[in-house]
Amino acid sequence: MQNYRGATAAMALVAAAAAAPAAAELKYENGRGGSVTVYGQVNPGYLSFDDGVGSTSELVDNAHSGSRVGLLLLQDYDAGTFSFNFETSLGLRSSAGFDQTFTPGGADWSRTNLRRIDFAFASNSWGKISAGQGSMASDGIAEADFGGTGLTNYVGVADAAGGFQFRTAAGALSGVTIGDVMPTFDAGRRGRVRYDTPDFNGFTFSVAAGKDILTPDSDDEYYDAALRYSRAFSGFELDAGVGFSRRDRNGVDRDDTFGSLAVKLDSGINFAVAAGSRKDDGDYVYGKVGYDRKFLSIGETSFAVDYYRGNDFNSVGSEATSVGVGINQDIDSINTQLYLGYRTYEFAEVATSYLEADSVLFGARWRF
Repeated sequence: MQNYRGATAAMALVAAAAAAPAAAELKYENGRGGSVTVYGQVNPGYLSFDDGVGSTSELVDNAHSGSRVGLLLLQDYDAGTFSFNFETSLGLRSSAGFDQTFTPGGADWSRTNLRRIDFAFASNSWGKISAGQGSMASDGIAEADFGGTGLTNYVGVADAAGGFQFRTAAGALSGVTIGDVMPTFDAGRRGRVRYDTPDFNGFTFSVAAGKDILTPDSDDEYYDAALRYSRAFSGFELDAGVGFSRRDRNGVDRDDTFGSLAVKLDSGINFAVAAGSRKDDGDYVYGKVGYDRKFLSIGETSFAVDYYRGNDFNSVGSEATSVGVGINQDIDSINTQLYLGYRTYEFAEVATSYLEADSVLFGARWRF
């Protein structure tokens, strides 16, 4: 009965999001090349996770692209454009934030939910300098992807249910979570200073240095660099990048190298591949095939299947795999995307066997 009530509530939330009116752009222009825009999104979903012994189902905020609100200020000058960006998550229960033994409250905002407090100046000639809480240089480098299934299928496979633990073959909770053994090494956002070069025939180079200023008592320091390439050709588009990230924790370095490549054909068929390696601590590969087409007048429909494989995470000789399928449907008139995704998770170590797990995630994202 509890699962039935939960599913009914989830469907009600999805229906409410789908029925929300399309909002006019919340933008003010000052007439002198400046503007202030308020934006955001709400992304309620329903997650059901089966660990091979029992199942857990909850209303969640889809961590593939969580609910948020932000403000963007832009002002043009003769030499370039100044910007200020404030953005925060809403602190709703994340799909990656609970497990079989712990369910967080429906909403619990803290300062770690701040995504951006970012000042930047983009020059017309020498590039862009940014300072404040915001993306490190290699943020998103593993996520090149043209497909429309980002709410169910992309390299961040642990976003759907990353907090859940695998069970041993005997049925006991192992303490090993999906997030532990299926990382992407994404650099994320920090309090940092960052520089981006101008675009040179599709190539840009970025470098940043920062600290974790939102987590109490953290002295971690971060340094990274990234090279990106993005260009449209006759018949297809290409997006690619490679990055290096270092975390210094009390003099001990953790080095990650990772990158991705995505291609989209004019037919709507799209491909994405990604790979990463953490020095002395595991590596992964990821691949995805998708198809986007406007079958319905309401908006584009996107399908995808993907595969993730990680090696040597948690222990030498371990293997983690995940297979996902998903469908996403745009409803253009109300800025909404409906989605449904199914994913399997497997993990094996040399000395320990674990049960296979799977998850189902469906919901709707409304943007304004």
